[in-house]
Amino acid sequence: MKFSKRIVNVGPSTTLAITAKAKSLKGQGFDVVNFGAGEPDFDTPLHIKEAAIKAVREGFTKYTPTTGIKDLKSAICESFKLDYNLAYEPSQIVVSCGAKHSLYNIFQVICNAGDEVIVPSPYWVSYIEMVKLAGAKPIIIETSTHNDFKVNCSLFKKAVNKRTKAFILNSPSNPTGSVYNIKELEELADFLLTHNIFTISDEIYGKLIYDDARHISIASLNKEIFRQTIVVNGPSKTYAMTGWRIGYLGTSDDIASAIGRLQDHSTSNPTSISQIAAVAAIKGDQSCVLEMVSEFKRRRDLMISGLEKIDGIHFFKPRGAFYIFCDVSDLGLSSEEFASRLLEEEYVACVPGKGFGLDTHVRFSFAISQPEIEKGINRIAKWVRQLRKK
Repeated sequence: MKFSKRIVNVGPSTTLAITAKAKSLKGQGFDVVNFGAGEPDFDTPLHIKEAAIKAVREGFTKYTPTTGIKDLKSAICESFKLDYNLAYEPSQIVVSCGAKHSLYNIFQVICNAGDEVIVPSPYWVSYIEMVKLAGAKPIIIETSTHNDFKVNCSLFKKAVNKRTKAFILNSPSNPTGSVYNIKELEELADFLLTHNIFTISDEIYGKLIYDDARHISIASLNKEIFRQTIVVNGPSKTYAMTGWRIGYLGTSDDIASAIGRLQDHSTSNPTSISQIAAVAAIKGDQSCVLEMVSEFKRRRDLMISGLEKIDGIHFFKPRGAFYIFCDVSDLGLSSEEFASRLLEEEYVACVPGKGFGLDTHVRFSFAISQPEIEKGINRIAKWVRQLRKK
């Protein structure tokens, strides 16, 4: 079978691949500690599930408007305003089948062949492939621990040219957990406005923040950057709703309309029942979010206290999301070798950094229980000690 060039050039998701392998081993009876998880291990809060069950019982199982029901769009607008000071109208909201779907739609609508999209590295694994699928070219800007894995204007200047169409901003970041502060965002906004570059702001981890960090949407800084930014969010990480497949974006009327037309001919509406669940999540009691964030912070601190005792692993302390990005280059293994051997020899899963654009690192998720974290850290420490003796 001869496939299209666009699909031949697309690589598999490393995060999904490692998760599948870990689940396969677990299914065979092995005691696997899965630090590869890209989703909360908490159950979806009860009031959200009950809203969905009620929707099923009342027969809310038919098509809805392509871009989402009115109640959900109104709830999203209220949340955007209350949480991030973003003033969108319902006509400027598009609800899709997950934030990943929202991002895919954006690239399909705004990119032409030959356009360039600036992607800071390390990056979430799907950005690069989505840009390529839209016929555009990803331009990588490398960051490091020296700048807290953040882009600044001096790095930007080297990458921008007349073909630059958009910039992907992911704060809090997957995989690093870095969070941009207001001064950094203001400098970026000025630069992006000067060069007329779209900002695609992926804020899916916006409520998973720790210590004194604060999530600020770049679109909230002024009217000009608001008009030039497409904000992506969703309930999946915040409310443990990954499998419900709901995401959304806020943008200008013309872009929202164009994305709506695309969605008309791809998925049509996101699941009716999941939309009702999302309304309950966004408008309901938010104490469940505070509880999850508090537990994530305890888990992060537990992992850090264990990792800092392991000679040969160096980590960046995350201030958002639920990942710790670790430099394992001192151990003499590539990220894929490290992840593969750790899983095969100690039944501990992590995600190789190669898929994130940094082959010297691996990503550990702390979206698992504290006992599992302790068990996994102990196995890693033992394995690394043995590795360094050879």
